[in-house]
Amino acid sequence: MNIHDPKIKTDREAGISVPRPTRAEAEDAVRTLLRWAGDDPTREGLLDTPGRVTRGYEEWFRGYDEDPEAMLQRTFEEVEGYDEMVVLRDIRYESYCEHHMAPIIGKAHVGYIPTDRVVGISKLARVVDAFAKRLQVQEKMNAQIANTLQEVLQPQGVAVVLEGEHHCMSTRGVHKPGVSMVTSTMLGVFRQDRETRREFMAHIGNPTNRG
Repeated sequence: MNIHDPKIKTDREAGISVPRPTRAEAEDAVRTLLRWAGDDPTREGLLDTPGRVTRGYEEWFRGYDEDPEAMLQRTFEEVEGYDEMVVLRDIRYESYCEHHMAPIIGKAHVGYIPTDRVVGISKLARVVDAFAKRLQVQEKMNAQIANTLQEVLQPQGVAVVLEGEHHCMSTRGVHKPGVSMVTSTMLGVFRQDRETRREFMAHIGNPTNRG
């Protein structure tokens, strides 16, 4: 789907179809917000701001037009029987809180134990980004990443830990910068076996124990 087209956009998770406004309508909405903030959108410094903001939205929310499951379709079976843990840690992500549209900046740690096939590690990072580049709640994004990996790869188990600084908390409201929220989803052997879970947490530096 071309995100520039004023056509129907589908939220795959919610199953909701909503009409996508035209670019001109989106830019008019930005001008309205500029006036709401107390400024004049016709002054020189703001003339091109509506266009810049809509182009920014195309990048910040490109995840709505990406299919995480499709990213995982190409796998590799020639791994000499490797069936131990695969971990990709410290994947930086940028998302946006669906309650305030403020940034969530953090790191994702993803692990899985393959059955008979593995996926390219860049695809793990792509899946994280596909879900991050949407309006999100961190707990939901955590589960979306883990469930997608489990459903498509059918591994012995999946573990996903997200750390995120929520700017809706650091730049407004209680104004508490530097606070990180940690969430986790453990599936399969990571949920069932304490030692497997402990090994994964040791690999990523166990953010729940950082003081």
